[in-house]
Amino acid sequence: MSIYRRTLAYYRPFLGETLLALGFGLVVTGLNLLKPWPFKYIVDGILSPATAGTEATRAQLEQWFGSAADPANMILLLCLALVVITVLAGLANLGSSYLLINAGLKSLVRIRTELYAHLQRLSPKFHDTRRSSDSSFRVAYDTQSIQTIYNRGFTNIFSSGIMLVATFVIMIRLDAKLTFLSLAVVPLIVLAIYYFAKKIRSQSTAIQERESALLATVQEGLASVRMVHAFGQEDREVGQFHRRAHESLLANLRLTFTNVTSALVVGTLMAAGTAVLYYVGSLHVLEGKLTLGDLLVFGSYLLMLYAPLEQLTYTAWAMEGAAAGARRCFDILDREDDVRDAPDATPIGAVQGDVTMRSVDFGYDERRQILHDVNLRVVHGESVAIVGGTGAGKSTFLSLVPRFYDPTRGDVLVDNRNLKDVTKKSLRGNISMVLQDTLLFSTTVRENIAYGRPEATEDEIIEAAQRAQAYDFITRMPDGFSSQVGERGGHLSVGQRQRIGIARAFLKNAPILLLDEPTSALDATTEEAIMSVIGELMKGRTTLMVTHRLNTAHRFDRIVVLENGHIVEEGTGPDLLARGGAYAKMFTAGHYES
Repeated sequence: MSIYRRTLAYYRPFLGETLLALGFGLVVTGLNLLKPWPFKYIVDGILSPATAGTEATRAQLEQWFGSAADPANMILLLCLALVVITVLAGLANLGSSYLLINAGLKSLVRIRTELYAHLQRLSPKFHDTRRSSDSSFRVAYDTQSIQTIYNRGFTNIFSSGIMLVATFVIMIRLDAKLTFLSLAVVPLIVLAIYYFAKKIRSQSTAIQERESALLATVQEGLASVRMVHAFGQEDREVGQFHRRAHESLLANLRLTFTNVTSALVVGTLMAAGTAVLYYVGSLHVLEGKLTLGDLLVFGSYLLMLYAPLEQLTYTAWAMEGAAAGARRCFDILDREDDVRDAPDATPIGAVQGDVTMRSVDFGYDERRQILHDVNLRVVHGESVAIVGGTGAGKSTFLSLVPRFYDPTRGDVLVDNRNLKDVTKKSLRGNISMVLQDTLLFSTTVRENIAYGRPEATEDEIIEAAQRAQAYDFITRMPDGFSSQVGERGGHLSVGQRQRIGIARAFLKNAPILLLDEPTSALDATTEEAIMSVIGELMKGRTTLMVTHRLNTAHRFDRIVVLENGHIVEEGTGPDLLARGGAYAKMFTAGHYES
């Protein structure tokens, strides 16, 4: 399906408003076609000497006003008629514009929501390979192209097409030869439109890409402003921003030059057609084939004919530019989720929490195999620590349980049900996660704690905060549970953010708990306090935790050692040390904090 047809599909819910707007547009066209005639009647019926060519016009005026009507009064009434026509056309245009803009804005909200929802549904594997700023740019800016294509595209084509046909019919009736001479430049105009439209689309795409890269530079620079200051790299970041901004400037200049050049070419062709009209038309007046009023009307209609042609020219270029943005939106909407629910997937319901991996392989692509033949069973209530060197596949291992990714081979099961046979939403409803860097939203403490259970009562939120040992510091904040945490929790310390994340897990009360380096960014004292809270959270839950700290791993029922994506050892901490294998060697080498 073409980009333009897909764009129209977003306007189907607003078809009634659109048809009414087009009806107003027809009224505007009809009134605009009347505008030259009052002046023709003034020139031919009142100002010009009586001739054979003006007899019909004078007879019409006598029929309207009477043969004894005062010329000054007739001129006044004809001028007032022009004002009335203009006002009515303006009111009809106001109604049409309002309806079209209203439909356009509603469609914009619709595609933005659909695009954002689709981005939310796509798996982490998709987001791992893209800049978040590029996705943000598509949602915020590229989506506006759908409104451009419709309001400046389809509706302009409709109204300009009607104006072209009506004007052409009237001009033919006035002077067929003069009409065809005036339109001799139209094929050249069409060729110019086609030639420049292709350039404008490619240059518009380049601008979108440069602007997206510029936004990425801004977001990354501001998100890392502490590190920039710490290393004194402000000038470097500004220089990088300047380079990106300059690239965007050059792309915009190229498009501007193309637009100006194209306007010059089309304007010159139209000027040539107008010159032919006035030359030949003047000869026709001298020969008595046309009256002066007819020539003035003909000139006005030629301008009306060229105006929609010119409008169609700019419409074609605007649509080509907007098509570049629309394509970027549809590229995302066409991207299938590689971790999607099967057609016959069913809710998993409440689970005990047994987790099994059978012959699991996983790789982000064929050249990056992360896990190899992983077999593991974790029973309900058991706690398992996952350790290994950097790049061993620990976090990837953990991500398979909530089905952020699907294994490339083998199966992951919860309570002996294959995760591919259950809905993702129901599965994740049974899982709580606490990450190394707890993600907090720029809202209140209360909303962050209740993120996994928005319907939770105030008493339940307070209880969760108390169990996470977060209640005291929360109540000392200026607005207590209504205090804003700042962007990414910037108003809180790392330990406080972790306690908020643990409170969130307490409130969700899921049977499976996943912990990904929850204490790696903490000092020893804070770690001990956080681990005591996590120990409380783990009770009665199946727990899998990735950690680099042996003193933390030793608290768990079992330790699993990963090396290059393989499970090489598993057992309790003391047993693994006694074996003298991979775990003992890492311990002895001091690769882990103890």
